Amino acid sequence: MIELVRIPEERLKTMKRGKFKNLLEKFTETKIELGDDITIESDDPLKILRIKMVLQAFGRGFDFDTAMNLLDEEYILDIIEMKNFSGKSRNRMIELKGRVIGTRGRSKKMIEEATETKISIYGKTICIIGRWDRIVHARKAIEMLLNGSLHNTVYRFLAKVKR
Repeated sequence: MIELVRIPEERLKTMKRGKFKNLLEKFTETKIELGDDITIESDDPLKILRIKMVLQAFGRGFDFDTAMNLLDEEYILDIIEMKNFSGKSRNRMIELKGRVIGTRGRSKKMIEEATETKISIYGKTICIIGRWDRIVHARKAIEMLLNGSLHNTVYRFLAKVKR
């Protein structure tokens, strides 16, 4: 079975320079070819699905080690499209990114710590990697911020989650 994956050009260049491809092939016993698109070959469709998620996560700004967590069946990648919250305004998109990141990264860090997830804000998306039961809470906190909830309200929600 063969699958094609597209990731942003700048992330593809990073992938070509590093040992990411070789390690991924070694761990998963698959064949990966880098071109304009990334081609994945394997007999196991579940491996292809997992590798596709790893490559999407890497393409969305996660580092190699964090993206590799997706090879574990307990971890998933959740992608939130910010255009669903902002329309097409570039200024509104920047404002929403700032709300999720918070002052000096405080909001993003609090969400990650309280929900035991990793968050990447890249382009027009916010991506979350974590165990499926924890991602639900991280997504809710992020959506609260994107919908305009006060940061203190979100912090209280996260405190309940942490308990």
